[in-house]
Amino acid sequence: MLAAGQAKRMGKNGRHKLLAEFDGVPLVRRAAIVLLASNATPIVAVTGYRQEEIEEAMTGLDIITLYNPSYLTGMASSVACGVSHPQIADCDGVLVMLADMPGIATKHIDSVVKAFQNSGGEAIVRASFDGKPGHPVLFPGMLYDRLIGLSGDVGARELIADSKLPVIMIDIGPAALLDVDTPAAIIENGGVLRG
Repeated sequence: MLAAGQAKRMGKNGRHKLLAEFDGVPLVRRAAIVLLASNATPIVAVTGYRQEEIEEAMTGLDIITLYNPSYLTGMASSVACGVSHPQIADCDGVLVMLADMPGIATKHIDSVVKAFQNSGGEAIVRASFDGKPGHPVLFPGMLYDRLIGLSGDVGARELIADSKLPVIMIDIGPAALLDVDTPAAIIENGGVLRG
């Protein structure tokens, strides 16, 4: 779970989007709870910007937190950081989820995991809506070394294009595309600004 970004679109010295509350729960904690209830395990949360506050919001949850000292370089370094945890190397695949997507539910994650299992673990499975790719994305273990080598702010987009592996799109509805990057987006989607 990627929770390291600077939340730049929240405004200068603004509140952190991952601390905004949805149904009374900080968004980052909500995302972790959704993952914990799913068939994806273990859960590794990558933190960076405002690390202490983000990790405090997840206190008491059975997740692994990793601090990405290179979070300023972009999302790819956070993916590489999370994948670097030793428990991930033993997994059949790596599910990458963004912590700022309030519509993602456990059933969405489980549908992506199930499609991955049905592919024999040899395809990239990506949540989508109406033919548009979104998140989360599940990568097969054979891409582990390439995920751990990512850099810059491109995330895994180029890796998906270059992998030559089949990409299975699972339509989970609008939740696949809904992230909240601005105060207005948080409020429009039922959130309350905090922190």
